[in-house]
Amino acid sequence: MVSFGFLSVTPGAVESLSSTGPVRLLSLVVGIGCLSVAIVDLFWTILWDDKGAGPLSSRLMVSAWHRLRTLGDERDQGLSIGGPLILALNLFVWVGLIWLGWTLVFAGSEDALVHSRPTGPVTWIGRFYFVAQTMFTMGNGDFYPGTSLWQVAAALTTASGMLFVTLGVSYVISVLDGVTGRRSYANSVLGIGKRGETFVTTGWNGEDFDQFDHLLDTLSAELSDLGAQHKIHPILHYYHSDELLDSSARAVVVFDEALTLLRFGVPEEHRPNDALIASARSNAESYLNAYTDTIEPADQVPPAPDLDHLREAGVPTVSDAEFADALADLDERRRQLRAVIEASGREWPSGSDD
Repeated sequence: MVSFGFLSVTPGAVESLSSTGPVRLLSLVVGIGCLSVAIVDLFWTILWDDKGAGPLSSRLMVSAWHRLRTLGDERDQGLSIGGPLILALNLFVWVGLIWLGWTLVFAGSEDALVHSRPTGPVTWIGRFYFVAQTMFTMGNGDFYPGTSLWQVAAALTTASGMLFVTLGVSYVISVLDGVTGRRSYANSVLGIGKRGETFVTTGWNGEDFDQFDHLLDTLSAELSDLGAQHKIHPILHYYHSDELLDSSARAVVVFDEALTLLRFGVPEEHRPNDALIASARSNAESYLNAYTDTIEPADQVPPAPDLDHLREAGVPTVSDAEFADALADLDERRRQLRAVIEASGREWPSGSDD
C-alpha cells in the first residue's frame, strides 16, 4: 500500500486503472478532457478580466446570436431574449461538460463505484445519478466510491460543483450589473438627443457650450465603465432592448457622432473643453475595441453628420469641405460604429428618429 497522508492507494486500485480495457481507458481520457475544457473556459470567462470570454464560450455566443439573427428581421423583438438565452446556454454547457466529464471519469474503472446493495454492476444511469448527487447535494445515495483513490475523485466532484455554483452566481450578478449600466448610459445620452446633431444643438445656449463640460465629463466616465464591462464580459454585446432609449449601442453612436461634430465641425473658439472631448473620444474608442474580436467593420461608411442642422440652430460651424476632410480620416472608426449598431439590431440614426 502506498500512503500520501490522508490518501492511501493500494496496488489493486492502481491496477484497476492501468488494466482497464480500451473502452474504459478512452472513457477516462475523454472525461478528463471534458473537465479540462469546462474548467479552463469557466475560469477564462469569469476570472480572466483581460481576455473576455473563453474559446468555447466566445464561439457559443457568436453562433447562438447568428442563429437568432437569421430567425427574424433586424428589428425582430425576439432579439431581446438573445442575451438571457446565451447566458443560460453558457451556464448549461459548463455544468453539462463538468457533469459529463465526471461521469466518464467514474466509468474509467470497474471499481470506481460500488452499489450500497448487491444489485449488480453500476449502470451509466447510476453514474450520472452519483455525479449529480455528489456535485449538488453532498450525498452518494445508492452508490459509493470503491477505493480511496475514487473517494478523492468524489471529493473533487463535490468541489467542482461548489466551484461552479459560486462562480456561476457571481458571473450572473456581474453580467446583470453590466446590463443595468448599459441601460442607464443609454437613457442618459438618448434623453438629450437621438442623433449626434440633436445632442450638439441641445447643448448650445446661443453663445457657447460651457454647460457641456460637466455633462461630457460624466458621460465620458460612464462610457469608460461601459467599455470595461464589455471587454470583461463580451456577452453584453448580445443584450438587446426593444426600447430605443435602452439601446446602449445607439447611445454610443450618438455620443461619438456628437463628439465628432464638436471636435471637427465646430470652430475651435466655440468648442467645449478640448481635453474633455479628447478623453471622451478615447473612451469611445476603447468601447469599440471591445468589439474588435467579434465584429468586423461595416463595408460602407455611414452617412456624414449634417452641419446644416447645427447652422439652423445657430451653432457656428466650419466649412463643409473642411469637415469632409476631417471625416475622411475617421472612416474606419465610423465603419466600426456602424457594425456595432447593426449587430445590435438597430439602424444608423437618421432624421426620422428625432
